Amino acid sequence: MVLHNPVASLNSNRNIDDDRLHVNGNNWNDNNNGFAFGMALETKAIMLMKTYKNLYEKIISFGNLFLAWRKARKGKTKKDYVIEFEKDLIENLLKLHEELKNQTYEPKPLQNFILRDPKTRKISKSDFKDRIVHHALVRVIEPIFDKGFIYDSCANRKGKGNLFALKRFDKFKRKVTENGKTKGLFNNNLVKGYCLKADIRHYFQEVNHSILLKIISRKIKDEKVIWLIRQILENFNNKIKGMPLGNLTSQFFANVYLNELDYFVKHKLKAKYYLRYVDDFVILHKSKLQLKEWKMKIDKFLDSELNLELHPDKSKVIPLSKGIDFVGFRDFYYFKLLRTRNIRKILFKIRKYKLGELPREKILESFQGWNAYAKWANTWGLRRSIARKICLNEK
Repeated sequence: MVLHNPVASLNSNRNIDDDRLHVNGNNWNDNNNGFAFGMALETKAIMLMKTYKNLYEKIISFGNLFLAWRKARKGKTKKDYVIEFEKDLIENLLKLHEELKNQTYEPKPLQNFILRDPKTRKISKSDFKDRIVHHALVRVIEPIFDKGFIYDSCANRKGKGNLFALKRFDKFKRKVTENGKTKGLFNNNLVKGYCLKADIRHYFQEVNHSILLKIISRKIKDEKVIWLIRQILENFNNKIKGMPLGNLTSQFFANVYLNELDYFVKHKLKAKYYLRYVDDFVILHKSKLQLKEWKMKIDKFLDSELNLELHPDKSKVIPLSKGIDFVGFRDFYYFKLLRTRNIRKILFKIRKYKLGELPREKILESFQGWNAYAKWANTWGLRRSIARKICLNEK
């Protein structure tokens, strides 16, 4: 298992533009003019090495469970299972508290269903009571781990997301290609540089429970918290590996698990232009050979440390001039296209709407979300065409 060296982590997190280390140690954009002195180094090192005990009482406290219930019900207040739970809210929360306190809590079996949107995926839905537990756990331990995540881990984090990843990719792309500058001159027709675009094969199905618990145990020294996490992990059809798509905890654990990869790429390989969004990641570099070498080392690391492997068909080194598929866009140097899958997704919903299978308020809600996303690409004509299909007058 890779052990993180806090001071080495700081030293490798330097400003791209001036190679100066920032006081915050994790974000070269937040403090472009600040030098990190010895005190900042020492403080950050202590923070990264810090372990946490006596968290369980905080997780299962009535106040935390109440806040977790509010999170779990958000956007679902009209669901029958929420209404039923809230008929005797205080009693149900107190009962859940006692189960957790006595460690008699057992999650209910997951409800599995197939989602075609239009890609077919198997989604697992936890019982509402279990979702409250998930929120209660994540509310307490997520801030502990988030401090140690690299700045460019983009998924399921406050202030991050796919548009954040897209902007960072654009910045990295300009750095690697030097804005098309060749031999001191700018050539708009010449874009030099490469991208390792990679995907981890069957990621959520392959996360090893034992390895994940070891990673978590490096920071969390509370055995009762580890017991609770094990209860959640083992409430799956495979008791050894895998996490259900759809759980809040799965999204969080996915970042914890692949934080090991993030540190390996950033602090062992010293890759400067690296971005990860869940199990998709990119590394940009001027050298195709360097990226191929890193790809082999990453594959070896994933196999030996995390019991994972790169997808053989979806992991390759691609010239930046050909455009890179990342976070829903095909990103060329001077323009962006929306991926065909995302276009099919909204067209699929429109067909359901026209067949009477989707109410108007739902299709309008879906279009607004899709439109806000699609406008980041060169899609004015496409968005206008889609709007006409559902009788909207977008100007």
